[in-house]
Amino acid sequence: MKTINYLLFFLLIIILSSFSGKKQKQPFKEGEFKEWAQRPPMGWNSWDCYGPTVEEREVKANADYMAKYLKQFGWQYIVVDIRWFVENDKAGGYNQKDPRFVIDEYGRYMPALNRFPSAKDGKGFKELADYIHQKGLKFGIHIMRGIPAIAVTRKLPVKGGGGVTADQIYSTENQCKWLSDNYTIVADKPGSQEYYNSIFELYAEWGVDFVKVDDLSAPIYHRDEIEMIRKAIDKSGRPMVLSTSPGETPIGDADHVSRHANMWRMVNDVWDSWWHISHLMEVSRKWYPFIKAGTWPDCDMIPLGRLSIRGEVGENRMTRLTKDEQYTLMTFFTIFHSPLFFGGDLPGNDEFTLSLLTNKEVLRMHSESSDVRLLYQKDGMVAVTSKNKKTGESYLALFNISENSPLELKVNLADVGLDGDVRVTNLWTGKDAGIFKDSFAQDFAAHASGLFKLVRTK
Repeated sequence: MKTINYLLFFLLIIILSSFSGKKQKQPFKEGEFKEWAQRPPMGWNSWDCYGPTVEEREVKANADYMAKYLKQFGWQYIVVDIRWFVENDKAGGYNQKDPRFVIDEYGRYMPALNRFPSAKDGKGFKELADYIHQKGLKFGIHIMRGIPAIAVTRKLPVKGGGGVTADQIYSTENQCKWLSDNYTIVADKPGSQEYYNSIFELYAEWGVDFVKVDDLSAPIYHRDEIEMIRKAIDKSGRPMVLSTSPGETPIGDADHVSRHANMWRMVNDVWDSWWHISHLMEVSRKWYPFIKAGTWPDCDMIPLGRLSIRGEVGENRMTRLTKDEQYTLMTFFTIFHSPLFFGGDLPGNDEFTLSLLTNKEVLRMHSESSDVRLLYQKDGMVAVTSKNKKTGESYLALFNISENSPLELKVNLADVGLDGDVRVTNLWTGKDAGIFKDSFAQDFAAHASGLFKLVRTK
């Protein structure tokens, strides 16, 4: 009888343990990460308005706005950008003189409590992520590649590294030129992969859905660290969209980056100056063949709305782009299928800015169409097309990126794959532009553009 009771007791312990213990998440298979971003990710990033100084209350305010006004249109990510682990950073450049880093016993950065009070008691970003998730949104963070220099100096242990310490896996070679926080991690050192595993294990515990990794694509393409990061995310068992930054990502590494990241930058930071837009459109010419579901060439943040509250470029302001230029930026980002990450402070939006982010037909084109093609780019004129295979609709974007005004832009409808009578609708206004045969042409002022839906009539 006692034997039976002991057996029942141990069986009860096993059953209770199975309920109370953490369920081990299964690693993802190679290439499975592409399923996490079948459509270009859309969200908000704190960089353009707060630089490295954003605080929890400001993140929550932008999340509240997104949940109320933008979530229904497909916007979902809220991303805390650079240096969330520094207590005394500053706008208009980084405090590299006497930064106060917050770091744990394993050399992993933790949120600064004076900026993110919910991180108290070692909770990290867990409570902030929960707040955002409860609104039906997703949470993201920015990190620098490599291992913190302060962890190397203190010789902190690598979690899961079998006794390896931070000073045994680093190199000063190819260290970031513009921010000295981290050192390069040497891929073939024992403990190197384990360090990346440890930080993404931590982010998975917090509930992170998106990670932007800086100093990864340019000026040097860090192939080894990209591969370690990919392995670490997959091992964590939590889907996290991986964004590599900044650009220009080398076109020669296009196949490699598309096998490891969901999105990668084509250029450096895009701000509210016309030359940034024209330069982006020039660089993007070589990236059209790599626009594919799950892996997206990235145009960078959208510098619209209220910028530089405590930012890096210029004073607190509404975007300096004209309305024509704002339409041109949004038209190019959407027809190109770039990820859309708004850089302005969302609560500071005016009605015009909000209208650019909530046009249902434009966003439907952005999320549903495919086969993006550059028809021509010459003499300051650009024509881009895509197709919605579900509906049979074709789309056409025309841009006058020259200083000439007005300028007639013309497209042969056969080049769009259409013949016969074609009805053209302005996507931004919803107005019928008429029925055309053989070709479609319109005049545009300098820096202006048009975005159209084309449907063949009976």
